[in-house]
Amino acid sequence: MALPTVLMPGPMNRSVPAGLDGRFEVIRLWETDDPDAVLAERAKDIVAVANAGTPIDGAFLDRLPALQLIANFGVGYDKIDANAAADRGVVVTNTPGVLDDEVADTALGLLLMTVRQLPQAERFLRAGHWQERSYPLTPTTLRGRTMGVVGLGRIGEAIAHRAEAFGISVAYHNRHRKDVAYRYYPTLLELATAVDILTIVVPGGDETKHLVNAEVLAALGPDGILINVARGSVVDEAALVDALRNKTILGAGLDVFEHEPEVHPGLLEVDNAVLLPHVGSASVPTRDAMGGLVVANLVSWFDHGVPVTPVPESADLVRRGDG
Repeated sequence: MALPTVLMPGPMNRSVPAGLDGRFEVIRLWETDDPDAVLAERAKDIVAVANAGTPIDGAFLDRLPALQLIANFGVGYDKIDANAAADRGVVVTNTPGVLDDEVADTALGLLLMTVRQLPQAERFLRAGHWQERSYPLTPTTLRGRTMGVVGLGRIGEAIAHRAEAFGISVAYHNRHRKDVAYRYYPTLLELATAVDILTIVVPGGDETKHLVNAEVLAALGPDGILINVARGSVVDEAALVDALRNKTILGAGLDVFEHEPEVHPGLLEVDNAVLLPHVGSASVPTRDAMGGLVVANLVSWFDHGVPVTPVPESADLVRRGDG
């Protein structure tokens, strides 16, 4: 019996092709001389896509009439039009859970680096200045601070637990109140006014684009720290640059950017921003686990007709069993 055909538009973590080998026929589209011709020729055979960052919209979906499942590598899937997929009976999955701790660790690392100016201190040492004078005292500390978590999902809760271990009080803003001990604020502006650390963990997409704007940054205030380990599009980067330059807020720690890998030049110019190249989940064990979940979703779907981790937009398809 022929193996199910999976389209892989671009390179993926080693664990994905290794896990698919022998169970699926894999079309490595980026290795072909004429991707459009390959898609046209094999369109009726392709029943799944293993995807890592390639935009997938309705037009792309319409080219694959036999498609049943898109297995996304990552928790965020804003580059996939999941509603368009659901309209066409295509299930979308992602990789939640396996990267929570790694991303939460990165968020706390960014916070420590930003508050205590650790990157600046290291640059000071490497430049040889310690031979001449001591590094200046940092103007602030973690002590007595309150963190506001925007998006108290799995990763948000993991960040909150770590913050508590550092003696930081926690509050949050969600679309809906959760059964947790943390104080809830019904609007982002109210949360920003009440805290001095604002940590962003919401998905990207049109609904959250520029959710953190100039008004929110002003509410965070001159002792405020912004941490973003979610999606760069959630923050208005031009407003953030102005806030950092004008000391509207104290600093920012960013692992994601609005047009990555391009970084707003203003962010590169200011010294009160710590910038990382989207490495939140970028450890070998975590990326292998993410790849393993991509494979598990594909195997479970074609063996049992049920994916392991469907996204919310696919819930009705999974319940009906007619993906």
